[in-house]
Amino acid sequence: MPTRQGSFHLFRLFGIDVYLHWAWFLAVAYFIKQAKGYSSPVWSVLECLTLFLIVLIHEFGHQLACRSVGGKTNQIILWPLGGVAYVSPPQRPGAQLWSIAAGPLVNVILFPILFALVLLGGHLGWADAMPDLFKFLNNIWLINLVLLIFNMLPVYPLDGGQILRSLLWFVFGQARSLMIASYIGFVGVAGLIAFAFWAQSIWLGFLCVFILMNCWGGLMQARAMAKMANAPRRAGFACPVC
Repeated sequence: MPTRQGSFHLFRLFGIDVYLHWAWFLAVAYFIKQAKGYSSPVWSVLECLTLFLIVLIHEFGHQLACRSVGGKTNQIILWPLGGVAYVSPPQRPGAQLWSIAAGPLVNVILFPILFALVLLGGHLGWADAMPDLFKFLNNIWLINLVLLIFNMLPVYPLDGGQILRSLLWFVFGQARSLMIASYIGFVGVAGLIAFAFWAQSIWLGFLCVFILMNCWGGLMQARAMAKMANAPRRAGFACPVC
């Protein structure tokens, strides 16, 4: 997972510190260079900043939802592969589920708003009168949709994979749910790697490496949790809560 190393502090909102990794600027430069269809690169920059805002709101969704169930939140780090909200919800499947699901819910709420703007622009003839603005609205609507669909893939540690893990937690318990979600994540990332080669996408390739590392980390954590749960207990020793 990305850390504060190599990141600088942007601002603090609702008691949550937001950091931006320096490599984000490299991703923006690459994106602007590849962007086509605008009459001015200013629109490409504006598109990047809007993507930045969508990702940031998504991560704040995670943070505020976690806080609402009594969890701990501290920081958000934005980097070239997206954003990471550092949250620590109570160790209950319901609390975990809400803390994760609130992020994609932000994109769900944005979807009809952005789609309505695209329809309005088409109705008012912006495609001919203001082609850059109309293309910008179409791109932002599409970006939000792609982020939502991709994030909801049942591949750990994407939001969809973590939601799946939370649902499995109700049935299989904490350790086994994480183990199952990690194995499913390995299958999913294999498909994403194949798609990255087919699409010749460097960005998706880096993202697959990140997902693969987290799947492995999740599997190791699940095994350690299962081992601890199966460890012999000594009579007379228990935590106060137990």
